[in-house]
Amino acid sequence: MKKLLLLGAFALFGGALQAQEGFKLGAHIGAPVGDAADFASVTLGVDAAYMWNVTKGLDVGVATGYSHFFGKDRWEDFGFIPLAASGKYKFNGLPLFVGLDLGGAISTKDGIDSGLYVYPKVGFQLPKAELYLGYQNIGSERGDWDRDRDRRIDSNFGAINLGVNFFLK
Repeated sequence: MKKLLLLGAFALFGGALQAQEGFKLGAHIGAPVGDAADFASVTLGVDAAYMWNVTKGLDVGVATGYSHFFGKDRWEDFGFIPLAASGKYKFNGLPLFVGLDLGGAISTKDGIDSGLYVYPKVGFQLPKAELYLGYQNIGSERGDWDRDRDRRIDSNFGAINLGVNFFLK
């Protein structure tokens, strides 16, 4: 099922690349935080999005990509494929923007849950690219009950990322 969703996302973005403007492609590097910091030392990823300008300064669209977390010590590598709605607001007269991707992230490793994907960003707008700092977070509720703490066990995999996206036209 995961491979089918990934294939569908790439087909969607491949068709958008040929038919319309607004496609951006980039990469990020980051430091894992939350539960991910216990298992991974660094994360690298690729980003892809298609954005439509809905009004002056405001773009909305769809986003996907892949974030790979490199395991530390005895832990194995793991990754996530996000499928999200994306929004970006560019401040009038300034080369600055804020953005948010919100959707779901599919885990590529058994034993690590897929979950809610939230990715707020702040960045610097260039003519054909953007530089950004973002907090990528994948949270899920595993459903297990922790009897010692009398609460549900959640997992929170995230990273503080530095990235760059290039606009393709």
